[in-house]
Amino acid sequence: MNWMDFVSEQWYIIAPLVVLIILFIRRELAMGGEQLSAQQLVLEVNTGNTLLVDVRDKKEFDEGHIVDALNIPFAKLNSSSSLLDKHRDRKIIVVDKIGQHSGSAGKTLRAQGFEVMRLRGGIADWQQQNMPLVKN
Repeated sequence: MNWMDFVSEQWYIIAPLVVLIILFIRRELAMGGEQLSAQQLVLEVNTGNTLLVDVRDKKEFDEGHIVDALNIPFAKLNSSSSLLDKHRDRKIIVVDKIGQHSGSAGKTLRAQGFEVMRLRGGIADWQQQNMPLVKN
């Protein structure tokens, strides 16, 4: 018996398992905050009620970042919550290099009571869309 025979004969077990896995993945992704495209980020920033938090290392941040972004490296995010306390009434948009840390950073910030969104694809996607960066 091969695995295709098993799946076709045990579909009533496999189907709920697949659905549960999909729901788990969606829930984990959502916990880090809603993902925004570069264009959606611009619209959110234009409302004036957001704070961009770039979680890349200082060196990468200095090489190019989105205007008015605050740099708090991912490794220091837990210990830097006091920097963000004065922005508690604003939405925080997390930006990273390619999207790998923004979910974890978003979870950390949501656990601290912040409303969090994140840039889908990070700065790499931002640059691919020919959006401007500021260099220090």
